[in-house]
Amino acid sequence: MQAVQFSKHGDKDVIEYGEFPTPEPGRREVLVDIKAGALNHLDIWTRKGLPGIELEMPHIPGSDAAGVIVETGADVSNFEKGDHVALLAGRSGHSKDHHRKGDSTFSPEFHIIGEHVRGVHAEYAALPEENLVSVPKSVKWEIAAAAPLVFQTAWRMLIYRGELQAGEKVLVLGASGGVGHAAVQIASYAGAEVFATASTDKKLEYARELGADHTINYEDDNFAHVIRELTDQDGVDMVVDHIGAETYENSLKSLAKGGRMVTCGATTGPNPNAGLNRIFWNQLSVIGSTMATPSQAEEVLSLVWDGVFEPHIREVLPMSETAQAHDLLENRDGFGKVVVVPNSEL
Repeated sequence: MQAVQFSKHGDKDVIEYGEFPTPEPGRREVLVDIKAGALNHLDIWTRKGLPGIELEMPHIPGSDAAGVIVETGADVSNFEKGDHVALLAGRSGHSKDHHRKGDSTFSPEFHIIGEHVRGVHAEYAALPEENLVSVPKSVKWEIAAAAPLVFQTAWRMLIYRGELQAGEKVLVLGASGGVGHAAVQIASYAGAEVFATASTDKKLEYARELGADHTINYEDDNFAHVIRELTDQDGVDMVVDHIGAETYENSLKSLAKGGRMVTCGATTGPNPNAGLNRIFWNQLSVIGSTMATPSQAEEVLSLVWDGVFEPHIREVLPMSETAQAHDLLENRDGFGKVVVVPNSEL
């Protein structure tokens, strides 16, 4: 088969699209004919190399994809040939602590397909049945591929970890990105008053179309100052910050007393000044969140399949142009998700 792959960490020039052995499904796995995949910033970090993660090389990236099952392992019970499926990339392992607190993401063996092990940006992928979700045949492949990782992540952050309530004020940073544009839609759906940041007026226009009530161009204004002005100096109840060190201080400054910041990433760096004085004095909560449980993911994806939420797709490229797809993400060009399609599907 043909697969996106790299044999060493580095810049986007390490990415190749070429032959790779077609995988064979294990007893509890299925072989999926991949029709579309989607990129996340996780793919960039994996390509560059993450501390403490040793990859089997060559590595196939990709934590988002959708396709048709063409073969099933002997012990597969929930799927059959011809089913349309999408990947849920979080793997919890099978230790005795597998479901700590009833939540598989707390497993000490938790890892992500495409980040810690080979991913799905290829013509075929052998995947555990427990990591698949059914996709109605009416759903376009690009939508099915682009939705799972960002919508499950944003759903868990806002609804389960952040416990968002109707009527609260929510600030979503980086609303043009994958998680950001999902979070805007979810916050609006939950009945919150939504504030969103982005770097251009066009991106802010998209954010308003998705449900943002107020928008802030962070290239022109300090978003914490604007939030104080827009809320009569009170601040917001929740900040969704997946950006990291660059925005952390102003995220805390944007919160009302008793507010909470939810985070799922640190694109601009993991080690900001802690701001403990502001945290304890204003009784703030900083809440981490990673991926979602299968039931949480299926919950939000059913809303995607029904058209309540929609991943905005900025570009669809052949997998042979994955390096260009990485460039789009790194340069923050456009709004929403970048999709890659096996060349054989074009």
